[in-house]
Amino acid sequence: MNLSTFLQSKNYNAQLKEIILNIAEGSIKVYEKLNEDGYDVFGSVGEKNIQNEDVQKLDLIANDIFIKTFQNNLNINSILSEENENIIKLNPGGGYLVAMDPLDGSSNIDVNIPVGSIFSVLENNPNGFLQKGESQQLACYVIYGTTTIMVFSLDNAVFGFTLNTKLKEYMLSHPDIKTPNTGSIFSINEGNYNSIDKRIVKFINACKELNAKGKRTHTGRFIGSLVADFHRNMLKGGIFIYPKTADRPKGQLRLIYECNPIAFIAKNSNAKSTNLKIDILQVTPSDIHERTSFVVGSQEMVNKLLSFYN
Repeated sequence: MNLSTFLQSKNYNAQLKEIILNIAEGSIKVYEKLNEDGYDVFGSVGEKNIQNEDVQKLDLIANDIFIKTFQNNLNINSILSEENENIIKLNPGGGYLVAMDPLDGSSNIDVNIPVGSIFSVLENNPNGFLQKGESQQLACYVIYGTTTIMVFSLDNAVFGFTLNTKLKEYMLSHPDIKTPNTGSIFSINEGNYNSIDKRIVKFINACKELNAKGKRTHTGRFIGSLVADFHRNMLKGGIFIYPKTADRPKGQLRLIYECNPIAFIAKNSNAKSTNLKIDILQVTPSDIHERTSFVVGSQEMVNKLLSFYN
């Protein structure tokens, strides 16, 4: 079943359906850029974004593609992008706000590691983008890997669609995704080992312990792309950990357009997320580009990590 037919069969909000189709349209264009003009999108443009990070060529290409796609949707009031310091105003009468990381993991492009796009959709209200993650109406990500897969969540369910590259349309491939209650994968940048909370170190050491038969019970997997690491752990069971560090005392990942949409999808797939204090979806943002510690994954693994904080 293709995406359009699937949406027609569901009693979802019509405006949210249109936004899903916008994301699909834009992501197919990003896929084409990655695959048809590959060598032209490698490397940095020699600039820094608002996050003081090197801007990759494809960051700007993807950002431009999605902004132009959303501009045609009169239901979208404004866009918040990782690549833009300020909010982009679109249609004054639009009832929805879209926050996005147009290309997550873009530093991996040159070495051919999967990258992704992340989207959070909120109702337009006086709080603007500074709403708790639990207020999201729709969350979505696209992963560009060996296949291109779009995953979205609304109405407490999670669905995955794989791009048919010949037809250039998404086909339902992952109906009603549920994350295993536990798992064997832990995903963390162990290069930060000496600058993270020692309680996390204890948890990781516990994961590395051998069982009574002398065999490992867990394995470490860290791609360095939030979308790719989360997607694997959501399907197979595991935990993703990106805490604050000595040089990033507020954390690395952005709350509104990275952590919140991933946490929303996680919740609706039976997983759990936290900033190591409270549920990520309960955090009220104070800045549109706010950073945070972020943990997300199988419920038993997240609860085990949190037990080290009790």
